[in-house]
Amino acid sequence: MVARGLAALLLTTLAACAPLGPDQGRGALWQPSPNFDQRRPNFVILHQTTNDNAATALATLTDPQRKVSAHYLIGRDGAVLQLVDETARAWHAGESWWGGNTDLNSASIGIELDNTGDEIFAEAQIVALLALLDELRTRHRIPAANVLAHGDIAPTRKVDPGRLFPWQRLAQHGFGLWCETPPPTAPAGFDALLGLQALGYDISAPAAARQAFRRHFAASDADAELAPDEQALLHCLLQAKRQREARSPATPPAAE
Repeated sequence: MVARGLAALLLTTLAACAPLGPDQGRGALWQPSPNFDQRRPNFVILHQTTNDNAATALATLTDPQRKVSAHYLIGRDGAVLQLVDETARAWHAGESWWGGNTDLNSASIGIELDNTGDEIFAEAQIVALLALLDELRTRHRIPAANVLAHGDIAPTRKVDPGRLFPWQRLAQHGFGLWCETPPPTAPAGFDALLGLQALGYDISAPAAARQAFRRHFAASDADAELAPDEQALLHCLLQAKRQREARSPATPPAAE
């Protein structure tokens, strides 16, 4: 019944706010070419709603005055609602940075998880998320390392989906990075701050980057310098990222 209620609310909202088509190339003559394809998202950004129920989150995500959205919303019961077409640019990442990319909204799919931020994520919700991520991986060939937290890409502003999110379980299914058995120490001379940057973090605010790293990989919110075991974990993750990238399928060739 919850899923039906949310779906009905979604249909009502979209009917009331259906956008008009864009006025593209005003004054230009239309001569269509067959040589194009849809822009392909290359990241998935995971969020939590910080709400007590999915209906409240849905109202926010579909309110034209709030100017915030996501491609998908997954309820605690595993109900999945799609709010924005995957090829369109949803407004979920905000000011962000990852690996030099400063506009994650244009390169990502945003998934909101109905959760207060202080509770364990429901089993049905995680099962539904894994199924959705599998679909997205098949459709868009999104690299495993590119499944990220909102807190990863905006560490000075956001902490979601928070330290209780089961990143290890996702990684076991091939989504995101993880190191089961990091070495006891990092190589001599290893620079942890540069390591965070190489992983993708914005290090202009080092303490925030360290916090984001720990939330994702150590279920902690501490912002102190990385200890030797944490540096070893970081180095291990960098190695895993390189191995993943080496195994990634080639992207389609650019136009000649």
